[in-house]
Amino acid sequence: MREHETTEYLHIVLISIHGLIRGHGLELGRDADTGGQTKYVVELAKALAKQSHVGRVDLITRRIVDSEVSADYAEAVEALAENAKIIRIDAGPEGYIRKEELWDHLDSFADNLLSWLHSQPHWPDVLHSHYADAGYVGVRLSHLTGLPLIHTGHSLGRDKCRRLLAWGLTMEEIEQRYHISRRIDAEEDTLSNAELIITSTRNEIEDQYELYNCYTPEKMAVIPPGTDLDQFHPPTADTASSAFAASLKKFLYQPDMPMILALSRPDERKNIVTLLEAYGESPRLQAKANLVIVAGNRDDIREMNEGAQGVLTELLLVLDCYDLYGQVALPKHHSAEEVADIYRLAASSKGIFINPALTEPFGLTLLEAAASGCPLVATENGGPVDIIGNCHNGILVDPLDKAAVTEALLSILDNPDQWRILSENGLRNVARYYSWEAHTQAFLQKLQPLLQHFERLPKTPPVVRTGRLRKQAIFTALDNTLLGDDQGLEQFVNLIREKRRKCLFGIATGRRLDAVLAILKQNRIPRPDILITSLGTEIYFMPQLIADIAWSYHIDHLWTPQVLRRVLGSLPGLTPQPKREQSRFKISYYYDSERAPPMEEILALLRQQELSVNPTLSFGQFLDIVPARASKGQALRYVARQWDIPLERILATGGSGGDYDMVSGNTLGVVVANRHREELANLSDMEQVYFAEQSNAWGILEAIEHYDFFHL
Repeated sequence: MREHETTEYLHIVLISIHGLIRGHGLELGRDADTGGQTKYVVELAKALAKQSHVGRVDLITRRIVDSEVSADYAEAVEALAENAKIIRIDAGPEGYIRKEELWDHLDSFADNLLSWLHSQPHWPDVLHSHYADAGYVGVRLSHLTGLPLIHTGHSLGRDKCRRLLAWGLTMEEIEQRYHISRRIDAEEDTLSNAELIITSTRNEIEDQYELYNCYTPEKMAVIPPGTDLDQFHPPTADTASSAFAASLKKFLYQPDMPMILALSRPDERKNIVTLLEAYGESPRLQAKANLVIVAGNRDDIREMNEGAQGVLTELLLVLDCYDLYGQVALPKHHSAEEVADIYRLAASSKGIFINPALTEPFGLTLLEAAASGCPLVATENGGPVDIIGNCHNGILVDPLDKAAVTEALLSILDNPDQWRILSENGLRNVARYYSWEAHTQAFLQKLQPLLQHFERLPKTPPVVRTGRLRKQAIFTALDNTLLGDDQGLEQFVNLIREKRRKCLFGIATGRRLDAVLAILKQNRIPRPDILITSLGTEIYFMPQLIADIAWSYHIDHLWTPQVLRRVLGSLPGLTPQPKREQSRFKISYYYDSERAPPMEEILALLRQQELSVNPTLSFGQFLDIVPARASKGQALRYVARQWDIPLERILATGGSGGDYDMVSGNTLGVVVANRHREELANLSDMEQVYFAEQSNAWGILEAIEHYDFFHL
């Protein structure tokens, strides 16, 4: 029943959802979502594609159709190399939205990407997610396919939350703007389920990942990003005559003076206002060098987003306050192709590149500047610690200490021999430690062991032959959803009998098979075509009640029920349910909210113990623990592939927490009215989830009419 694609050449899928991603003219600095990660994933895809054992690389991102951005981002497929492509997947609104607004659309993204994967000739060998949103999607795809998941965080929510609190924001403000709790939960889930976490620096592991319940340093690997040494190289004879050099003459009285260069997004975290203040407060620094701040691109500051607008406005106010006209350049435009020239211009002037960010997860700009011959001054918080530690080409500073920033810059500008040594060290050691060739070799070496023990689900599951003309389906939960009102149930049963020839009928429940069969008989409910029981851990096909053995084998991955019972057994307020409610892949407790720890604490405990599970609290009192690969929603998607029914033609109804992933994503979700549906309240803003006004079967009938389901 298993299928393991064994190809001579690796097929790698990279997932990076947000930002503006294309293979040319990257709009770095356009906003907070289009920066180092965007550049990293494109360069990684190209570099992997060059490796002799890699046959195919697909970089998956979100498709954007928006008149405010380039039409490039609307193209479904873009070639990066002969064997590498950008694949753009639809999810949510067509227009460009910031990453914090994507959370409600990630289930749909996962469903659409799964459909795309099924349309390919064979499964890829590995999924590699980038950032929390892609991690969320990657975990779901890994569970549904059995593919190993690798993750790179780029930046982390707990670290960001800590720093935002230090800046004076309240948790309420942070939650409202950044949806930080959803991001952190996705990161915890990703850390728990990924086979390998790739970080850029040792500092990232010890200072940032250490904040997580799923902190497992033994499955983390430091593989620093590479830099393109063909693009970023020391100055040439024509550097001083570049177009960017000409543009600086309108800003600077003495453009040939050494340049202090800062290049980043106009983001408060990049701390460039503090840099300008330090420069403004130091006559010695002004006498030694010009300051050039390249902070993205702009036409009209008033039309930019609030964060960028605030930073740029503050820069102009500080420039005016210290009367720095003629000594500071704030160019409005630069192209991606000009960035290498900008670094070389700074190096040719015997200048310095500075990164004064409050924290810097890695610092690709530091590598690019070093490869161009610039000495560095950089924040002591984050990735620059490793970069300067390896390259010995600069000075680390406290980014909030203006005097320290000034002193570091002057110590290099005042000493030509020191400048030369730092420049040469950077050129030599960037090539040694930070080439893309070294990065991809290390990546592939770490990848190989992961491919040995993973069993994939069949690429094309066996299609059930009976009733293949049915291209619609209704799946419903039982308790407090289908059941609860006899008249509504009778109306629903009559409708199902009427439509049975064109519509598949399924039940998805937390109950065991024997209990479900008894309930069906007692309530005179016709036997469904498919039964998903024990909270998605068992799948049965009617009329012979054939169990899907392949599904059982798939969800058994990393399932350790004995360990689980030992970990949870001592917790107060958890009482094992009777044996009739337990099954091979489901451990069930009664949950006493007055005595038991909050679900957040139970989840944290499970993660700390590295248990690969999916816990669900339903109706406020039933705690069920099943394997990570099992749930009603995952089982439903597996069945949908078997019957070749698009998720968009499946009405999925529920009323409690256990139904979450069944009614979200691309299914036509329905939440019936009952006193427990607050467990699904955060689905209320999703366009494809209908909250019925009526309860039980009446709510299902209401939703059928709302969707005009039988006329789709």
